[in-house]
Amino acid sequence: MWLYLGIAALLVGIDQLTKWIVVQNMTIGQAITVIPDSFYLNSYRNRGAAWGMLEGKFGFFFFVTIIVVIGLIYFLYKEGTKNKVFAWSISLLLSGAIGNFIDRMVRGEVVDFFHFFPFGYNFPIFNVADVCLTFGVITMLISVMFEEWLTKKGTMDK
Repeated sequence: MWLYLGIAALLVGIDQLTKWIVVQNMTIGQAITVIPDSFYLNSYRNRGAAWGMLEGKFGFFFFVTIIVVIGLIYFLYKEGTKNKVFAWSISLLLSGAIGNFIDRMVRGEVVDFFHFFPFGYNFPIFNVADVCLTFGVITMLISVMFEEWLTKKGTMDK
């Protein structure tokens, strides 16, 4: 369990460091071209959740994040030693939730900066915590699907 909490802490550190670099070195709205027409570092602030949903609902995010973090730590403690993929997913989800939570508590908004245009589509701007949340959900789905497959396979063999 401690390994996965350490991984989460490391990812929170990376998230906060990258956001600090953006805040210190870029003005809001400033964009730096990394790959023309495809990838930019764009200093942006978000007062809501993904894609700006629920903007200004600080109290809601505060309570939901506290509940989610407690739940994730509980599941890591109860199930993390049984399934390493599940434990990794919890680490990723924890780091993403905590990284954006710190922003909301310290700045009152979330710092976003990765801005991609895949195939010309203007994808919403995001940050390291959002990447962790996304891969955490994907990894958890894989873990759950794989676990169910094993259960079904075990049942069929009997």
